[in-house]
Amino acid sequence: MRYAQGGGLTDAGRGARERIRLGAVERFGRGEKNRGIAAALRVSERSVERWRRAWRERGEAGVLTKGSPGRPRLGPKQISMLARELACGPLTHGWAGQRWTPARVKTLIGRLFHVSYTVEGTWRLLKRHGWSWQQPARRAIERDEEAVELWKEEVWPRVRAPTGPRPVRCSGSTRQPWRRPRP
Repeated sequence: MRYAQGGGLTDAGRGARERIRLGAVERFGRGEKNRGIAAALRVSERSVERWRRAWRERGEAGVLTKGSPGRPRLGPKQISMLARELACGPLTHGWAGQRWTPARVKTLIGRLFHVSYTVEGTWRLLKRHGWSWQQPARRAIERDEEAVELWKEEVWPRVRAPTGPRPVRCSGSTRQPWRRPRP
């Protein structure tokens, strides 16, 4: 494999790939065959075919880099604006409940900035800027502490599994075939 798999390229990496494509363009102009170009540049013939097609259709501009394929990013001003909006709470933005979920934040980002993130990308954005998952600051108002203690004392011991020694099983089959006694 000529190029590393499983990750985006830096600007320098994209530039190196572009130089290889431009080298192929020079060879196209000289009339070289795809197989020879692929061997000389150590790339696949399929890539050379694709580059030749782009070169025929759009010229040298067809093989130039298109830039980073990454997701659109929010700038520092947008991040601070997002932080202010998150501080207002989900109710302010029309959601029932007091929790921000990544899906809700994704929708909010789309509404505010017209930028589309995936739910996973939204979660990464939040983590990168110091946000974490929310935990309720207090217990539910409806919680009955006496009922909880009663359940712990009376019901839980009956529900919980017994704590005795477990039966030992031999390796092999867990079921032994039934054998008829010999006469």
